[in-house]
Amino acid sequence: MNVLFVEYPKCSTCKKAGEWLKAHGITYADRHIKEDNPTAAELKEWHERSGKDIKSFFNTSGNLYKEMQLKDKLPGMTLEEKYALLSTDGMLVKRPVVVGEDFVLVGFKEAEWADNIILSFTK
Repeated sequence: MNVLFVEYPKCSTCKKAGEWLKAHGITYADRHIKEDNPTAAELKEWHERSGKDIKSFFNTSGNLYKEMQLKDKLPGMTLEEKYALLSTDGMLVKRPVVVGEDFVLVGFKEAEWADNIILSFTK
């Protein structure tokens, strides 16, 4: 099984996550989030499959999020507007995003990755 690893190569968390995948023998397709930003349709699918709140897909610590004052704007937006907004710039999306057959993970939490990715590979 192959997974999609959506990352920003300069991000230290993404580098750490990539090393984790390699250390666990997980093959993946690498996608640069800034050069090949997820589409609104992809984000919608990933969000629905993840089971997480849409806010977890926003890079809340990023400069662009802060510059756009999204903390105040997001509560008044519809879900479709949030997907559209996220699709405008990869720097708005929390990273890394890992998409497998039966999981979508946002951010790098080692225990969560082990529970989902490794379990998925041992099925």
